[in-house]
Amino acid sequence: MASKDVKNTNRRSHPRAGVYRRQTTGYWAFIPCSLQPTPNVDLASLEPLLSNANLALGKLDGIGAIVPNPELFVQMYGRKEAVLSSQIEGTQASLSDVLEEESDIPVEATERPSDVREVLNYVSSLNKGLARLTDLPLSLRLIREIHEELMSGVRGRDKTPGEFRRTQNWIGPEGSTLNDAVFVPPPAPEMLESLADLERFVRADDNLPVLLRAGIAHAQFETIHPFLDGNGRLGRLLITFMLSERGVLSRPLLYLSFFFKQRKQEYYSRLMAVREEGDWEGWLQFFLTGVQSVSVQAASTARRVLDLQALERQRISIAFPNKANAARFLEMIYVKPTVTAKSVSRHLEVSIPTANTLVSEFARLKILDEVTGRERDRVFRHTAYYRVLTPPAEDALKD
Repeated sequence: MASKDVKNTNRRSHPRAGVYRRQTTGYWAFIPCSLQPTPNVDLASLEPLLSNANLALGKLDGIGAIVPNPELFVQMYGRKEAVLSSQIEGTQASLSDVLEEESDIPVEATERPSDVREVLNYVSSLNKGLARLTDLPLSLRLIREIHEELMSGVRGRDKTPGEFRRTQNWIGPEGSTLNDAVFVPPPAPEMLESLADLERFVRADDNLPVLLRAGIAHAQFETIHPFLDGNGRLGRLLITFMLSERGVLSRPLLYLSFFFKQRKQEYYSRLMAVREEGDWEGWLQFFLTGVQSVSVQAASTARRVLDLQALERQRISIAFPNKANAARFLEMIYVKPTVTAKSVSRHLEVSIPTANTLVSEFARLKILDEVTGRERDRVFRHTAYYRVLTPPAEDALKD
C-alpha cells in the first residue's frame, strides 16, 4: 500500500474520500472529505442490493415480534454480538464465558479468560446507548458516553475513556510507527472538524436511505478513528444505534460483527478502498450484502428458538406435576442458559431442594447438560439453546 515516491508511507488517496497531508514532523495523515460523498453515491447501482437488504430486515422485524419474550431474545442476541465484535479486536472470551460470568458461576469451575469483562462492557454499552436514545439524539455527546462505558476497567482504561483523542494515533502491525503505519487518521484539530461533520450527516433528514447512511457513517467513523482505543467496537455499535433511532427495526436484532469477522480481510480492504480509490459503492455493496446475510441468519435463529421452546414446553408439560415452577425455570434458562442449583434457588426464589429437583429433571429430559463432571458444585448448561445461538460456523471463527 506504500506509494511509489515515498518509501513506507501510504499517500494514495482519492479526492472523493479525502487527502493525505504531510505533518510538521514528517508523517502523512489522512484528512477525510465532508459527507456525503461528492459526487453522490450511485444509488442505481446499489438499488438491487438495497432492496434485498430492506426486505430481509423487514422479515427479521416480523419474526422478532412473534418470539415469546422478545426482549429476552434481544438481550441474548446482543450478548452474541458483543462476543463477536470483541473477538474482532482480539479477545478470547466466548458466549459461554459471558453467560457463566453473568450467572455468577465460580471462575474455577470453568477457567474463563480474563477478557470476559471487555465483552460485558460491550453489552452494557449497547444497553446504555439504546436507553439513552430515548432522551438524547445520536450525537458526539452520546458517543463519548458510550465510549466511557465501553472502556471502563478494561484494556485501554488508561487511554482517556469518554474523551476524543488529543494526540495522533495510527493503524498498523505491532511495532509500526507513524512513518510506516498502514493508515494514519486525521490529527486532532482536523479530527474534531470531521467529527462535527459526521454528526451533521448522521442527524440529517434527507432522502438518503437509512441503510446507506449507516454504512457511510460507519466507514467515516473508522477513518476518523477519534479515540485512542475502542474505535472498532464503537463503530459497530454506531450502526445499531443509527438503525434503532431511525426506526428501521423495532427491536435491535441486526448485528454485523459475524459478517465482518467472517470476512475480516475484505472488511478492512473495503474501508481502505474508500480512502485510496473513493470506492464508496464497493464498500456499500459489501455492507448491504452483510445486512441481508445477517438478517436472514438472525431470522433463521429466531425460528429455531421458537421451535426449541415449543418442543421443550411439551416435554415439561408431560413430566412435571408442578408446571408453574417448571415453566418459570424454562423461561429462566432462556435468559441464563448456564446455571447451578444455588443460582436457580436465588432467581426463582425456591428452596435448594426444589431447585435441585428442577435441575435434575431438566437434565433427565436432556434440556440441561452437566458440564463439570463433578459430584458437587455442578454446573448445567442449556446446550441446545447455546448451539442455536452459536452454530459451528461461528465457533470456528474464534481465534
